[in-house]
Amino acid sequence: MAVIVKYVVVRDGKADMIFTTKKEADAYDKMLDIAERLHEFLRTAEVDIAEDKLDELTFFMAQHRESIGRLLRGANLDAPLREEASSALAGGNEEATGATAAASQTSDTLKRGRAAKSKAVA
Repeated sequence: MAVIVKYVVVRDGKADMIFTTKKEADAYDKMLDIAERLHEFLRTAEVDIAEDKLDELTFFMAQHRESIGRLLRGANLDAPLREEASSALAGGNEEATGATAAASQTSDTLKRGRAAKSKAVA
């Protein structure tokens, strides 16, 4: 009998993604936290962005936080973001496949997180 260890990222009481290593699960959870903070920051800005586009934007920014950080410090990008995203997916987890599926799940996770925070505040 084989023992298979899986790490499940749970957000708001619901399983979000499954990983085979703790490091990958922690990195994904951290990225979701960053996306939530970016969403709150951009939502309070005086920029008119549709909610679904804001979710996509914050998820993208969280995924590419290192490149965006380099740009904000005035450095140039070594490689285009599209290549970076494809290489990240190629080296990623087999359990967590597809950027579109991950973006969709993360968007739902972010919405659930905001709804839970709104209920807690009310």
